[in-house]
Amino acid sequence: MSAPTHLLFESAGGYALFETKMFEEIGMQTKQVQDSIEDLHKFGKLVQLKSFAAFKNAANALENINDVTEGIVNEHLKNLLELNLSKSSKKTPVVLGVSDRTLGSAITTDLNIKTDWSERSLELIRGIRLHAEKLLKDFQEGDLLKAQLGLGHSYSRAKLKFNVNRSDNMIICSIATLDQLDKDVNTFAMRVREWYGWHFPELVKIVPDNFQYARAAKFIGDKSQLKEEAIPELTEILEGDETRAKNVVDAARLSMGTDISPIDLLNISAFADRVISLANYRKALTAYLTEKMNLVAPSLTSLIGERIGARLISHAGSLTNLSKYPASTVQILGAEKALFRALKTKGNTPKYGLIFHSGFIGRAGNKYKGRISRFLANKCSIAARIDCFSDSPTPKFGEALKNQVEERLAFFETGVAPHKNADAMKKVLEDLENEEHDEDDEDMVNAIQVLVVPAVVTADSTEKKKEKRKSDVVDDDAEPPVAKKLKKDKTEDVGKKEKKKEKKAKADVTSTPIKAADPDSSPKKPKKSKEEKEAKKKRKSEAAA
Repeated sequence: MSAPTHLLFESAGGYALFETKMFEEIGMQTKQVQDSIEDLHKFGKLVQLKSFAAFKNAANALENINDVTEGIVNEHLKNLLELNLSKSSKKTPVVLGVSDRTLGSAITTDLNIKTDWSERSLELIRGIRLHAEKLLKDFQEGDLLKAQLGLGHSYSRAKLKFNVNRSDNMIICSIATLDQLDKDVNTFAMRVREWYGWHFPELVKIVPDNFQYARAAKFIGDKSQLKEEAIPELTEILEGDETRAKNVVDAARLSMGTDISPIDLLNISAFADRVISLANYRKALTAYLTEKMNLVAPSLTSLIGERIGARLISHAGSLTNLSKYPASTVQILGAEKALFRALKTKGNTPKYGLIFHSGFIGRAGNKYKGRISRFLANKCSIAARIDCFSDSPTPKFGEALKNQVEERLAFFETGVAPHKNADAMKKVLEDLENEEHDEDDEDMVNAIQVLVVPAVVTADSTEKKKEKRKSDVVDDDAEPPVAKKLKKDKTEDVGKKEKKKEKKAKADVTSTPIKAADPDSSPKKPKKSKEEKEAKKKRKSEAAA
């Protein structure tokens, strides 16, 4: 490719078109030529500014930079090149040096201008970028840097897209926080048990639940102060189990634990209070995650549950990424270490990853776990695609897919053939259409009920108006005008239908001709029996012989 005659430089302030005066192609890689590019005095002899088209405002600059990154020739750039670059010929060839290959291809296609994005063009553009403030005379020192900073912020802001309806980030953060809370609550609860167990060791066996134990320890405090009057409150803490509450009071009297000082008891109580608050926050976060999952991915939630569905979305990075994964990838999502270890050692690859925590795989037999995990991954992939790409996500598809998994589990046990996926999806679509029709019918009924037909006011005398008012007052039980009109239309329709039936019956009677007995016509010959036909054939064969 020939050397570039012109160079295109895209800056934050506008497009600059430079003309190359001379270029050392052979010694381009030498240190002397490299140093000459960094020296403005020497580099000024290589290129010369031909034209500069500044952007009108920040919005225009953002529009142009978006087009450059996507390889689109903007009208602003197109006008600059058409005005300053004459048509190429053998004597005066025009080759435009650009920094982006995609943009160069677009310029060649749209404007029929040869472009060059080789190393020599990039080297010259590097020099222009280095001395841009001095070569572009319209800019003062620091102006180009400010323009670059502003354009960089607006470009980054435009690239960051946030969709309220697909709040995947909230789900990813929620499930990560929830998993961390599960670990922390369990660790802190064990610490409360150990700490308070020195004072009241028998409480652990009576109250095994972590959350209840922390509440009970905070309520009891010093076991020597616990009396029978506290049984109702203990019963409430233990979720209505009065027997266990009495056992706690009895155990406190006969406890073998050590005595505890008030300051130690304060520390244990404060720590138990923190554990209780964390457990309460964990419940609230679980409710929030359930609500978010039902809003963003209802089909996936109804199929496999909000916890596992959220973990799949978190592991994939987003719901869109999960919907793009094939079922084989969804099946082993979360078991990457085991997969690569099996591939390295040439062993058996894992059958399931995060979906192992689903109840379906636990209910399947050992020999069917791989098959049901593959089937479940397939349904999860379908549910994720429905949730991601449908305009109004609904849990009905997830319920249908869940029924299919249930049928497949029953098929492994009983052998009853499950329904096909196409039939299940078709049934859900029909149900959704029927619901839409029902909603439309309800809207229609409401509209008819609200409809009020105004009385037709004619330009008659006042006497007619008075008569009309009197008739309205006297005839209170009369039907409203809308009902009368509907009734009339119905009677007319019934009468028209009856007339049509009568006409059709007459036409049928007249169209079917009745054949009269023709005296001249000869009677039909009776059909011969099989014996007579056989005898006739026999006679013919004998005569021929």
